[in-house]
Amino acid sequence: MAGITGIGSGMDIDSIVKAMVTAEQAPKQNQLNNLESRTTTQLTSLGQLKGAISGFQTALTALNSPSSFLARTAGSSDSKVLTASASQSAAAGTYQIEVSQLAASSKVALGAVSPAAEQTLSSGTLSIKVGASSVLDITVDASNQTLGGIRDAINQAAAGVSASIVTDDQGSRLVLTGSKQGEGNDISVVVSNVGADGDTSLSALAFTGNATAPDAADYPGGDTDPDYLTAQQSYNEAGKVITTAQSAKFTVDGLSITRDSNSVGAVDDEVGVIDGVSFELKSLGSSTLSIAQDQAGVKANVEKFVTAFNTMISFINAETKVTVVNDTSAPATGALMGDSSVRSLVNMVRNELVAVQGDGAVRVLADLGISTQTDGTLKADADRLGEAVTSNFDGIAAYFTGDTGLASRLGNNLKAYTEGAGILEQRTDSLQTTLDKVDTQKVELTTRMAALSERLFKQFNAMDSLVGQLKSTSDSLTSLFDSMPGFVQSKS
Repeated sequence: MAGITGIGSGMDIDSIVKAMVTAEQAPKQNQLNNLESRTTTQLTSLGQLKGAISGFQTALTALNSPSSFLARTAGSSDSKVLTASASQSAAAGTYQIEVSQLAASSKVALGAVSPAAEQTLSSGTLSIKVGASSVLDITVDASNQTLGGIRDAINQAAAGVSASIVTDDQGSRLVLTGSKQGEGNDISVVVSNVGADGDTSLSALAFTGNATAPDAADYPGGDTDPDYLTAQQSYNEAGKVITTAQSAKFTVDGLSITRDSNSVGAVDDEVGVIDGVSFELKSLGSSTLSIAQDQAGVKANVEKFVTAFNTMISFINAETKVTVVNDTSAPATGALMGDSSVRSLVNMVRNELVAVQGDGAVRVLADLGISTQTDGTLKADADRLGEAVTSNFDGIAAYFTGDTGLASRLGNNLKAYTEGAGILEQRTDSLQTTLDKVDTQKVELTTRMAALSERLFKQFNAMDSLVGQLKSTSDSLTSLFDSMPGFVQSKS
């Protein structure tokens, strides 16, 4: 019925009804909008608070881990010679290490063949060995009868040997590199079942070690003798050892050690050199290896604890702050102002932080150089904290770790806020219920206003109809009186 203008009365019924409905709806609508906005803001703030608490819990977990205090650092005086790492089982101490030889794997260049793209090798079998172990047999046939084909077959097999092609002054060579280091792991190649096809015999790729260079003195014509020149050419084209497989050799405090890898530690069947220590040999030379408690790691964890706590408290301060705008306006309040769950959280944390623990050298945070500031956040004196970690390492471990340690006590108490069905979740559920009720009330308000609008339209239209009828009657009577003789004569 909206949009109808009074015909009988001449009134704008549509505007009148809309104004009356708006006047009726506005107070309740504003109330619901304000409640929805405030509740949504509180929900968002509680979610952010839960994230801040979670970050604080992560920092507490790191401090409450015995492994953090049992961790060891391994330092090398010359990282170009070696780098190292240490497990919890490593004993503190220093070791003088002298590296005289690095481990290496075998690398060989097989006999040179013509580099022409159409050059083919005869068919046959190429057997590759690393030391005494046969690692790969390549069948050479029409599908791979070139250096490139053999190279691809070797690489696809991934059997501990890789292949590439290098072209030098003598021709193209198949270069093989072994993955296994250690003395005795040299590469050799045996060729068998050689066919009569191809441009070059597959036998050119056979390799068992460096050929012996010819001596000009053994030939009548010396270094100009044709036979010598032929032998020299054959030597130049023969396979070459590029790198000989060898083991790492070094000493630890003068004790000689040989290992088949530059990665030294208790791996596979190899016995560790220093209990709990692994190191990587980089180059020849000497270096002092130092194993110590991970004091820097513990200090960093304490600083992360302070930072995470401050993040949480700063957020709470901002969300519970009251800001006076001016003398005439109401003060602005944070989303969590007056929230009892937040208030109880802050009180719990503060009580734990000031509690005195034990009778050792570290009983309160102040013993670590950590003080409380006026806004409730913590401040760590880096120098005092460093001194405490150095002089009272075990005391710090006792203060933070264990069932009665600060980290454990705080962590257990915080679980009541963050776990499922915990305080914050209950608070969140309550706020969500409020939002659901707001949505329901909005729907009900819309329904009521629609009914009110319809009722008002009916009333105004009925009135408009009545006014129209009365006006029509009045016009009829006026017309009747005007037509009566006496009224006409009087008028004249």
